[in-house]
Amino acid sequence: MTTTDQAATGRTVTTNIPARLDRLPWSRWHWTIVIGLGTVWILDGLEVTVVGNIAGRLSEPGSGLPITSGQVTGLAAALYVLGACSGALFWGRLTDKWGRKKLFMITLAVYLAATALTAVSFSTWWFFAFRFLTGFGIGGEYAAINSAIDELIPAQYRGRVDLMINGSFWLGAVAGSLLSIVALDTSVVAKDVGWRLTFALGAVLALVILLVRRHVPESPRWLLIHGRDEEAERIVTSIEERVAAEKGERLAEPEGELTIHQRRSVSFMEIARTVFSDYRRRAVLGFSLFIGQAFLYNAITFGFGAILTKFYDVPTGSTGYYFAVIAIGNFMGPLLLGKLFDTVGRRVMISSTYLLSGLLLFGTAWLFDQGSLNAGTLTACWCAVLFFASAGASSAYLTVSEIFPMETRAMSIAFFYALGTAAGGISGPLLFADLTGTGKVADTVLAFQIGATLMCLAGLVAAALAVRAERRSLEDVARPLTAAGPTSTKAAGIRAA
Repeated sequence: MTTTDQAATGRTVTTNIPARLDRLPWSRWHWTIVIGLGTVWILDGLEVTVVGNIAGRLSEPGSGLPITSGQVTGLAAALYVLGACSGALFWGRLTDKWGRKKLFMITLAVYLAATALTAVSFSTWWFFAFRFLTGFGIGGEYAAINSAIDELIPAQYRGRVDLMINGSFWLGAVAGSLLSIVALDTSVVAKDVGWRLTFALGAVLALVILLVRRHVPESPRWLLIHGRDEEAERIVTSIEERVAAEKGERLAEPEGELTIHQRRSVSFMEIARTVFSDYRRRAVLGFSLFIGQAFLYNAITFGFGAILTKFYDVPTGSTGYYFAVIAIGNFMGPLLLGKLFDTVGRRVMISSTYLLSGLLLFGTAWLFDQGSLNAGTLTACWCAVLFFASAGASSAYLTVSEIFPMETRAMSIAFFYALGTAAGGISGPLLFADLTGTGKVADTVLAFQIGATLMCLAGLVAAALAVRAERRSLEDVARPLTAAGPTSTKAAGIRAA
């Protein structure tokens, strides 16, 4: 390597750190990662569900806000998603540039502040503004958290852990549904106070998570590429010592090493060329998966409460019970099916979960059109649909976080999340709020059918293009842009050239 090359790209190092992380047995340390990073999705689920369930109460006289139910479920929901898409792109680029830990601390702080300020909304514009900023923080979380999780979790567990963490959104949804029941009960709290307390609680929980998250380390993989190999070595050695002490036995020897040219940053143009030229088939896959799940969830599922009240005369204060039931179905999907993504494989499981959820939704639409459903049986149908849909939707985040090179990982997650969610999550609530709001069966059936069609199409794309990433190291699934030379086994430590 010439002196000029040295100045431009930094040192060349050979390391077995990725192999050392991937060969670790599951331990208490890994659970701290799951808790520290994954619990924010519970807050997201709490946030979205509460807003959907209290829409009716916010629009009532005496709520403290001059706002309509349509504005809450339509415009406010669209602004939240717009904020999430904007935040994903803004923070995603910084996550690849500044590091995973710095960004998952900053984005959670943004979410915390915006949620707290939503609780003291005194006018419609204030409520809208901080719904946008809350989404802006949570959008950054998607990129930073999924990047960190995949880079810290051993390869043989990566699929199930990623699905479980992304699926934990629905634990928050259950909590949000039950919390909204209390918040809407005027015998417990005043009409203009209950909904504020729900947002305040979200801020308090975010503060607790922020304190726990301080103990989560930076990704050693990111440190390696950015010239901080000594810090990466210290972190991995510390993790190995903790795991070995817990297991009471010597860890297995790692197999495989990687040689990289360390770089401080990768240009945006290089990221774009990598994703859309070198990995164009994978880009089509990521886009398809996010479009399908975004329409199903952002456009239709979150309008479930309005469907119950309009078609089945379910009282506004009782919709939380029904939503809690389908939220449980959503969580059980990733929890029970997650292991199969690591054993049966990505292609089979991703395509089948998307196709099955789409076909079941078509069946639900037909039964709804025939007048064969009541509030209880419609909820049961949605449970079946979302059991599979939730596993599929969670696998979309897993997919785009592992099929592109590490230097582009956070930005790839951010881009596909933003693009797919913008298509389904911004236009969806605006479009489907009108369809489900008409009170006409045919309009709601059409909404169901659109979501079902997009899920089935995404499933077919996955059957053709999904990458067999199960139990493979991230560096094997997508070779780092900074990688140099062939890999070999029996590496020890880091060697600088």
